Amino acid sequence: MTTHATATTAETITGFITGRFPRAEIDPAKDIFSLGYINSLFAMELVMFIEKTFELTIPNEELSIDNFRTVEAMTALVDRLRPAVTTG
Repeated sequence: MTTHATATTAETITGFITGRFPRAEIDPAKDIFSLGYINSLFAMELVMFIEKTFELTIPNEELSIDNFRTVEAMTALVDRLRPAVTTG
């Protein structure tokens, strides 16, 4: 995946979180659950947002809290689950 696509993915995810929690200062590497804003209900909203926004399905084996702790982890998850783009 290109750096631009990864940056855009991270920006999209960060925008969703800050849209819900405007006072949250989101660092891509910081555990968002430790900020105190995020709970299990919002975690499910994150799953639904990622699936809808990036047009993918997150398989049960990927529904680990570690895949949603940081913006970087969520971006890596999206990058792994996106279909490979072939050229030529």
